[in-house]
Amino acid sequence: MPRVATSTRRKIEPQSESLATWADNTELVGLVFDLEPTTSTCLYSQYTIGLHAWFLDQVRQFNPELSAYLHDGESEKPFNISALSGQLLASGRQLQLQAKQIYRWHVNALSPRVVQFLKQWLTQLPQMLDLRDALLQIKQVSIAHSPTTYAQLLQSSPEKRSNVNFSFVSPTSFRRKGNHFPLPVPVNLFHSYLRRWNDFSGIPIEQEPFFDWIDEGVIIHQHRLESVKVAAGKRGSVTGFTGVMSCGLSKAALANSEFTRLFYALARLAPYCGTGHKTTFGLGQTRFDWVEPEVNLPTQVLTNLLGERIDELTALFTAQRKRTGGDRTDKIASTWATILARREMGESLQVISEDLEMPYATVKTYVKLARRALRALAL
Repeated sequence: MPRVATSTRRKIEPQSESLATWADNTELVGLVFDLEPTTSTCLYSQYTIGLHAWFLDQVRQFNPELSAYLHDGESEKPFNISALSGQLLASGRQLQLQAKQIYRWHVNALSPRVVQFLKQWLTQLPQMLDLRDALLQIKQVSIAHSPTTYAQLLQSSPEKRSNVNFSFVSPTSFRRKGNHFPLPVPVNLFHSYLRRWNDFSGIPIEQEPFFDWIDEGVIIHQHRLESVKVAAGKRGSVTGFTGVMSCGLSKAALANSEFTRLFYALARLAPYCGTGHKTTFGLGQTRFDWVEPEVNLPTQVLTNLLGERIDELTALFTAQRKRTGGDRTDKIASTWATILARREMGESLQVISEDLEMPYATVKTYVKLARRALRALAL
């Protein structure tokens, strides 16, 4: 786990009155942190795992009961985080943070328990976010997505039935029939949002009739999408997409006022809950607006490189193990591929073992086995 600055807590003065004074009945809120590196330093490519671990360790220090729930509770997690946005440069096979530059990091809460934790946490934040060898000073915390409740989202349906815009600002993907599905098909999109809604809102909606209505009545008017292969979470790679899309409802769909109201409520939920899977590791960050993507080509190339290499190695190891009658083929192949690809990118075995929560000796053994398998394939 990343080191955590436990002895340097200080009170963060609110940047606006609303920051520390949202209502006790608030159920959703989004925060953005302005972070400044103390020195120019390199980040390993899978640093979002470190951000995830640092946040959960903060929860553990303040609220062990909530921490246990986040680790062991329901499959839908009541929070998500982003990657860092800002001037990330390619430095060999790593990313470089620049001193005296501001980087932004989003943390979103989807349930009252997490919202109340954030409210307490803001009064006693550590001075530093410790991301292994990268120390980032917490300069400011602001509200990115306004405090609200699920009922308020449901009541805020617009009088004029306008189109809605979604911007997928980090790679986004769905799971479909055991595979990644990198397209924002409306049923997949709203299935993602309704799962969170039903888990946390206290206003459950029957799924099948609503999805049938979505399938029949949602019209995609415009999109600008790009596919991307990324390493995400602790194992394997994900085929995802980034970009923007605009959609609306047909006249027939608008005749169902209850589902129309829910459609707009779920669209407004998107920035809080994110879209698709692995949102607690930076994927699926979504904006309820048409936002042109910020293209950082060096960073994007490195991100694609790792994801593509993991995918390539997984396919090789899977095919080899099937030929030799190996068991647990898919899981072992994906694990070997993840470890070897990250090692090839210059990450230390210690960092990889901590991220994957695996013993160092096991990671070291898997690297040796993966390299031996590659040599056998080359013969």
